[in-house]
Amino acid sequence: MPGTLASCSESTLTDRYQTTIPDPVRKVLGLKKRDKICYTIESDGKVVISRANQTESDPILGQFLNFLAQDIEKNPQHLQAISSDLVSHVLSLVAEVDLDLDAPLSDEDE
Repeated sequence: MPGTLASCSESTLTDRYQTTIPDPVRKVLGLKKRDKICYTIESDGKVVISRANQTESDPILGQFLNFLAQDIEKNPQHLQAISSDLVSHVLSLVAEVDLDLDAPLSDEDE
């Protein structure tokens, strides 16, 4: 196929079906941490990896957000400020939570 590079980058699939995208592939696709990846399965069985289109959105979420925006516009009197007591309570609930988004999933999280 014209324009196809003749190089292969490999990675290993873990016991939990996770892998690391090799550096040359990340660079070509311009991937950064937390970016989404699209896998396209072609009719001949080949799988093409690409950067997921960041403009794609969940149609249901979009409809819900549009509904909220319209409701807020029509009924601004229904908006209420969050009380400082509620903010304090929420902060106390998560104060001791330590979260590492880059950490691999534990077996119980699968």
